Amino acid sequence: MTLTEPGPVVIDTNIALDLLVFEDPAWAPLAARLAAGELRWLATAAMRVELERVLGYPLIARRMAQRELQPPAVLADFDTRVRMLDGTPPRAPCVCSDPDDQIFIDLAVAHRALLLSKDRAVLSMKKRLALRGVVVQAAYAG
Repeated sequence: MTLTEPGPVVIDTNIALDLLVFEDPAWAPLAARLAAGELRWLATAAMRVELERVLGYPLIARRMAQRELQPPAVLADFDTRVRMLDGTPPRAPCVCSDPDDQIFIDLAVAHRALLLSKDRAVLSMKKRLALRGVVVQAAYAG
């Protein structure tokens, strides 16, 4: 990464929901840096599929209805914010106890990206991932 290239960030589904559905103010600094092009949100088709699946969960669907959001609009917002990468990154040498989170770990390791996740299984891997150039955070301080 050069000094002018935006830093890569991988964002798990829960935090993507905070940004795209709940507009959680705790993530406002992250949203601002993404909008300013200071960070580059990396994603794969598998991540989009997972987000689409989660948008159908009853609790999420109720929250979206309260905000008058529809899944296609949330997915379109996702599509405009991410840099969609082709293919599947290689499997990282660090294996997550939650198989649903492995896609985020694989991508973060492949790009030595900041990995934002509130998932306990991912957070427990913080030291192992740091050895591979990945910083894992449950919050974003800017």
